[in-house]
Amino acid sequence: MATDTAATSEIAAPDGVRRRDWIHIAALSTAGVGGASVLFPLVSQMAPSADVKAASTTEVDVGAIQPGQSIKWTFRKQPLFVKRLTAEEITRAKADDGAAMRDPATLASRTKEGHEDILVTMGVCTHLGCVPLGAAEGENKGEFGGYFCPCHGSHYDVAGRVRKGPAPLNLMVPEYSFTSDTVIRVG
Repeated sequence: MATDTAATSEIAAPDGVRRRDWIHIAALSTAGVGGASVLFPLVSQMAPSADVKAASTTEVDVGAIQPGQSIKWTFRKQPLFVKRLTAEEITRAKADDGAAMRDPATLASRTKEGHEDILVTMGVCTHLGCVPLGAAEGENKGEFGGYFCPCHGSHYDVAGRVRKGPAPLNLMVPEYSFTSDTVIRVG
């Protein structure tokens, strides 16, 4: 009799689905829904919060900056230097494009086409993260007329390229674009 019961449970229904197949499908479906309901909160909690998203970009109005002036701004809790170069500074920076430098770069590679007079750099020395001087009126601009880091003596030229001192790299140029002729979006 025991064999008759086992044989009856293995008999296929008219559509070809056995009771055991249906139980497997139901169990796997339930496990899949349960797994997804556990994984979704774990994955979604790794998304950036609203305050982090808000700090990911910043807009700066450069229309009021006169040639030779620069402003300090904050981007991702770090100083950002925006400088409008004078015609003399542009000429001097282009003349130094071929000079021997630790981190070679041209002025054109550090500015946007059509806006060669606007230089945007992070205000963080690439040596140990100090804030260089030279962005404000009357500050020491170093031997090359750009920026000077007082912590360990790194000198940068007007294009933010390291020319002397322990800094290994130029001042970083963040991702930015012009949204209009006078407004840039950084980030």
